[in-house]
Amino acid sequence: MKTAKYVLMALMLCSPLFAQGTSGSDAKYEYRTLIDFPTAGILQKGQSAVSLNLLPFGSVMAKVEVGVFENFSFGVSYGGENVIGTGNINWYKLPGVNVKLRVLDETFAVPAISIGFDSQGKGRYLNELDRYEIKSPGFYAAVSKNFEVLGYLGLHGVINYSLERNDGDKDLNLAFGVEKTLGSRVSFILEYNVAFNDNTARAIGNGSGYLSMGIRYSVGEGFTIGADLRDLLDNKRISGNAADRGLFVEYVKSIF
Repeated sequence: MKTAKYVLMALMLCSPLFAQGTSGSDAKYEYRTLIDFPTAGILQKGQSAVSLNLLPFGSVMAKVEVGVFENFSFGVSYGGENVIGTGNINWYKLPGVNVKLRVLDETFAVPAISIGFDSQGKGRYLNELDRYEIKSPGFYAAVSKNFEVLGYLGLHGVINYSLERNDGDKDLNLAFGVEKTLGSRVSFILEYNVAFNDNTARAIGNGSGYLSMGIRYSVGEGFTIGADLRDLLDNKRISGNAADRGLFVEYVKSIF
């Protein structure tokens, strides 16, 4: 117990010496995603990011992103099911690709707007439906606006069209989210995916949508960790359990 106490005190004393990650009111880098959906935030030119999502059934998804030009980023991602655990790993069929262009920067009166494409879903890949358990955003437009409310409050909205349509659901979709800072290093996230594109007879959603929440903590120099609870409304018909637990790790750095 004494050792744990000393380690905790050391972390508390040392952490202010480092620059922020992407969470908290002192965040150094822009918030680019909620839990499963993008925001209008973007990596700036010369910035790079590596992130890791750990989900149920041993699923792991890793992503690398780079700010290529001003307000334009590009990334690739890949993962699989049963990466953590025993037995054979079920790798995803293809790597994911994501590109984002911010077409309007945020001002006092105007929100930020970004458009992009992201082919990477999350969780298990369901071969019989040719889709991920959590569908990829596909083509999307995202809008974000931040307000100073006991720190910062970010409001986000997304309209998207996923290319995962072999389950018979080809609808446009909407998602909404909130990010609230809790002090200088912590942020709380709430996301609601309406799931208009995941509620047909062959799809896995039952029509109530996906409500998810998460917490993020800026550990140090560009390094952020977090924990997520997905599907709080028990929308997935194939799971049988509400609130899938997941972990998130991210490292952001300016490379020049």
